[in-house]
Amino acid sequence: MVRIVTGVLFVTFSLGKFVDHAQESADFDHYGIPAPEVATYLVGVLELVCGALLIVGLLTRAAAALLAADMVGAIATAGRVDGGSFHLGVAPTMLVAMLFLVWAGPGRLALDRTLLTRGGASRTAA
Repeated sequence: MVRIVTGVLFVTFSLGKFVDHAQESADFDHYGIPAPEVATYLVGVLELVCGALLIVGLLTRAAAALLAADMVGAIATAGRVDGGSFHLGVAPTMLVAMLFLVWAGPGRLALDRTLLTRGGASRTAA
């Protein structure tokens, strides 16, 4: 459940980076992030791709680790400059959720689990 809910949230967060790119880039500039135009797209792609991977449960630990780093960046930049309930409330909560997924893995209903089961079965049959 944690994997799917946070995946949907990250996909939702990413959409703003594309739909309202000018404002997001201005915010990144305000936070002191270098090359804010490019950084906004890079973070948007990271959140979109890794969020989608979490939703389907593929490469869960790697996606969660990348998104944990993303949340550390959000806390260290936007949290430091603006503070607020999102950057100092939601972002740390999402960081904890990502660290949990790195530790716990994808859960039962995930492509990771299906692929591991099939990979293990074909190795033992060979």
